[in-house]
Amino acid sequence: MIELKNVCFSYIQGCKENGLHNINLTIRDGEVVLLCGESGCGKTTLTRLINGLIPNYYEGSLTGEVMLNGRAVNNLPLYETAKMVGSVFQNPRSQFFNVDTTSELAFGCENMGLPIEEIQRRIDETVCDFKIETLMGRSIFKLSGGEKQKIACASVSTCHPDIFVLDEPSSNLDTSSIEDLRELIVMWKSKGKTIIIAEHRLYFLRELADRILYMKEGRIKEEFTSREMKAMSLSRLSGMGLRSLFLYSLSKCKSGLSQKQGYVSLSGFVFSYKNQHPAIEIHNLSIPEGGIIAVIGHNGAGKSTFARCLCGLEKSCKGVMSVGGKSFNGRNRLKHFYMVMQDVNHQLFTESVLDEILLSMDKEDSQRAEDILNSLDLLSFKDMHPMSLSGGQKQRVAIASAVASQKEFILFDEPTSGLDFKHMQQVSDNLKQLNQMGKTLFIISHDLELILRSCTHVLHFEKGRVIDNYPIDDSGEKKVVSFFVKASEERGGTPDCLCV
Repeated sequence: MIELKNVCFSYIQGCKENGLHNINLTIRDGEVVLLCGESGCGKTTLTRLINGLIPNYYEGSLTGEVMLNGRAVNNLPLYETAKMVGSVFQNPRSQFFNVDTTSELAFGCENMGLPIEEIQRRIDETVCDFKIETLMGRSIFKLSGGEKQKIACASVSTCHPDIFVLDEPSSNLDTSSIEDLRELIVMWKSKGKTIIIAEHRLYFLRELADRILYMKEGRIKEEFTSREMKAMSLSRLSGMGLRSLFLYSLSKCKSGLSQKQGYVSLSGFVFSYKNQHPAIEIHNLSIPEGGIIAVIGHNGAGKSTFARCLCGLEKSCKGVMSVGGKSFNGRNRLKHFYMVMQDVNHQLFTESVLDEILLSMDKEDSQRAEDILNSLDLLSFKDMHPMSLSGGQKQRVAIASAVASQKEFILFDEPTSGLDFKHMQQVSDNLKQLNQMGKTLFIISHDLELILRSCTHVLHFEKGRVIDNYPIDDSGEKKVVSFFVKASEERGGTPDCLCV
């Protein structure tokens, strides 16, 4: 059993993450508890108290009691807490210690000092439970996002903890991989495990959660059962800053987006990684100039590789892009494209958030930079070091830099991963502003809400090829919604047509 009694926590000075205030909570053995609320509400901080990262890793002022099976967490060394609590983070790469999958599954058990025979038995058991036989013996670096998340969950499960803590586990997953994650949670629940999940995507958990805790400003404001949550209207959920519970309930936002009359044409885009089959193969393709193009497909379909080729980052891709009679080879595209990467840690360079935005400008304009930060709810962080921010905040800093760059073409790789409803809306508003400025935007995304709220067109990738190319008109809306819902239902998810 997990007990938090009169818990208050504040981070050390200079950290902008919100703390907790007067938390009283009991989680019974075998419960699945969903933590939801806007970014900064305290969800992640609460998970860090349970898994021992506070106070062992994150420093601050802690009062009250946090108890695991009657033992005070703040008095336990982290390795003792890890025997009881397994953690899966938003970015699975942040918790890997090995370069191959089999070694990663063995790592935790080895640290526990288990005999070799027991380690092998647990690995075999976990591989069977997770159905990941084809992932064994592979390089961590060559896995898709969904495959990495499976390995992260499996490596934790091999240690046989009684409690699992998951922090935004679905943020970088496609709909099919989310259903795989859902099946893993079902399996843990069937074994009587206690599961605490902090999430913005709610639809895949609506039948699983025993309790939903709505947090705001570091406090547990409300508690719901799954039945009570499903009865809420979309407007009430939106007012609370929460995402939709049903994919079928989403519809295109009639926003009057602009679009030029011309086309962006791609020819000869063929690219292969060393000694492998073509990862991208596009011989001829036309898409609307000035549109907001959603690039969809399952994890591993080639979307991110396409993005790198399109921006000119893959030098061995010799494809040509033509716009209005002008042709751009790879080197020229580097000058005309700005890319917001999926892992934004690779593109944050300066000592402050404001300097990060100024760095993207041809001519520094502090007032405009502050206006952009304000539009993304980041102005209060302008003097903070970018790397001290949360994952969602870093994501918005990178988006702000893209807005400031004034490039003709901007590509976003999962721009709303880990973002709540409010900040997803803000990103959508910024995309629309860029659209009004005549920019052509490419949005690689598994976020159906963002696509319907922002995009004008869809490119559907599978196995490195474009298998569909269509506008999001009434027919296109049905097609894109059907893709996301079908992917969920095919993997055994609760049919979304049951929505009310």
